[in-house]
Amino acid sequence: MSLKGKVGTEIEIKSPPEKFYNIFKSQAYHVPNAAPNHIQGVDVHEGDWETHGSVKIWKYTAEGESGVFKEKVELDDANRSVTLVGIEGDVMKDYKTFKPIYQVVPKEGESGVFKEKVELDDANRSVSLVRIEGDVMKNYKTFNPNYQVVPKGTASLVKLSIEWETQGVHGT
Repeated sequence: MSLKGKVGTEIEIKSPPEKFYNIFKSQAYHVPNAAPNHIQGVDVHEGDWETHGSVKIWKYTAEGESGVFKEKVELDDANRSVTLVGIEGDVMKDYKTFKPIYQVVPKEGESGVFKEKVELDDANRSVSLVRIEGDVMKNYKTFNPNYQVVPKGTASLVKLSIEWETQGVHGT
């Protein structure tokens, strides 16, 4: 059974939107430092860290299994949006299309909304969307939503569970 769809989430951030956008646009090499339990490395395969069309290889762990994800990046500076088009790797064994999209929408002051969605085709497994850990998000130490798409007859059921750890009462 084939399934096409999108899953996503939005989170308010208390960080300058441009700084948050640049993590995904041109500083992806910092992601393993922020989420070492999920992302073990990111390497440039073709191009560089900040050019539209560059290809990167991500080394990750999901549900205790190590994997690699090779993607081609699409950048949209006007909308502060980064799209990772899956082209090879372990996740492509289960999906014809796997395309995470990250967007930062500014709000008043030094805050914004971080939007994350994944476009996929032929989903039959969990989709884990990893959140940046640490001081990028002042209220959360970690925030990890997990989407599970389960075929059910001619439709499907999407289950969402969220694991999070808040900062201490006084921001520690």
